[in-house]
Amino acid sequence: MSNAGKPFHNDLVVVTGAGSGIGRATALGFAANGARVIAADLNLATATSACELIRGRGGDAHARQVDVASAPDMERFAAWVRAEVGIPDVVVNNAGIAINGSFLAHTEQDWQQIVGVNLFGVIRGCRLFGAQMVERRRGHIVNIASAAAFAPTTSLPAYSTTKAAVLMLSECLRAEMAGYGIGVTAICPGFTSTPIARSARFVGMPEAEVERQREAAIRLLRRRRHPPEKVAAAVMRAVLRDRAVVPVNAEAKVIRALSLLAPEALRGLAKLGERQYRRQLERAGGRPGG
Repeated sequence: MSNAGKPFHNDLVVVTGAGSGIGRATALGFAANGARVIAADLNLATATSACELIRGRGGDAHARQVDVASAPDMERFAAWVRAEVGIPDVVVNNAGIAINGSFLAHTEQDWQQIVGVNLFGVIRGCRLFGAQMVERRRGHIVNIASAAAFAPTTSLPAYSTTKAAVLMLSECLRAEMAGYGIGVTAICPGFTSTPIARSARFVGMPEAEVERQREAAIRLLRRRRHPPEKVAAAVMRAVLRDRAVVPVNAEAKVIRALSLLAPEALRGLAKLGERQYRRQLERAGGRPGG
């Protein structure tokens, strides 16, 4: 297939958190399907690595260092994209972090950090690039939420809260943007083999328990064998089909269905998880409140 025949031929696609995991796979996927890509990440080296791979395959890509938690940084980034490359056809707000631990173990600073990245980072991407798309009356915004947006949990309260907010933001924005010819999608992956478990922060537990929990999470994601490339494929299909909410992989679809049909079952599972978490923490010598 010639590049001209590819589904995203010459489209400009912006991806945040593009240096690793789902963001990297999404940037590479769009590039392989004809798009010009701007890969943004807090880590410039990993964003540059992704772009070098794209260019090595004959694609067009630019790397930018961006902190989505910084309003001035995002404003400069959006202005640069418009001035130097053009108004994006697709924006994928993917950058995110995880904090693991009980609600009472989360400090004010923990909440500010995760809300700044997972929620305000998405809000800024939607607001700044959405305004550009409205002027042109065309485009698509993809926000990476999570299956955690559908169900309560006692181990990821802040993460789940931000992802649920991203889901509702996407629903609100989809209604508002429809009149301008702009699609909005929330992608909700289940367990995916990405580096997020290794980079997550764990709070409210002894250091030895932190490492045990981290290794357990890494093993779980590895055993699940659901690569980020499958999420990237779901992102591209969602843009082409203008989907609203896309649970990705089996557990995400089951949790989504339960959240709609049997929410009490999910609450019961959360309570069971809390009892197991407390027993583990007591054995390790810690306490839920940190």
